[in-house]
Amino acid sequence: MEERYRNLRLRMEVQFDGSRLDHQDALKQLWRLAYPNREVPPLKSELWKEMGWQGCDPSTDFRGGGYISLENLIFFAKNYPNSFQTLLHKTEGSRADWEYPFAIAGVNISFMLIQMLDLQSVLPSSKAGVRFLELLGEDEKAFDNLYCIAFRMLDAQWLAKRASYMEFNEVLKSTRNQLERELALEDIASVKDLPAYNMLM
Repeated sequence: MEERYRNLRLRMEVQFDGSRLDHQDALKQLWRLAYPNREVPPLKSELWKEMGWQGCDPSTDFRGGGYISLENLIFFAKNYPNSFQTLLHKTEGSRADWEYPFAIAGVNISFMLIQMLDLQSVLPSSKAGVRFLELLGEDEKAFDNLYCIAFRMLDAQWLAKRASYMEFNEVLKSTRNQLERELALEDIASVKDLPAYNMLM
């Protein structure tokens, strides 16, 4: 578990660097996973806005989440492609006129989880963080799986509240509260035991 936690902390320290080829490749990989039948646009293009980046250069949007937030999005697209596509294209429920931007929401969720789980500490001391370490002992990908659950949860809360863009932070906060409640449940031996995990299936 300690080694897994160290590895996760190392991943969190990597800032997104648009000049690194491996980071550029990861961004292109995300596009291919999101839009398998479309050509990958240049690294600066208006087309990135369709995925929910703020401007035509996604690399400026990683400040809060770092490189791990791109890894989280790629993990989501690869491991739960149906859920990923549903949220990307917002195909469920009656949607707001002013929707949350998908990719930016993803970066925010990574950042929210890092704070909620107290992962900037040498060892987490928050309730959710301590429980998370137990889950990490069971599942090396616990953080990435939890991220996917949180994204699904955020969308469900969004629809339930009939929220629009100005309420994004409020929805993110209630997602965090719900996640903390689920992590506090007994009989949770792995991330896949969380009730909200079923939403990914």
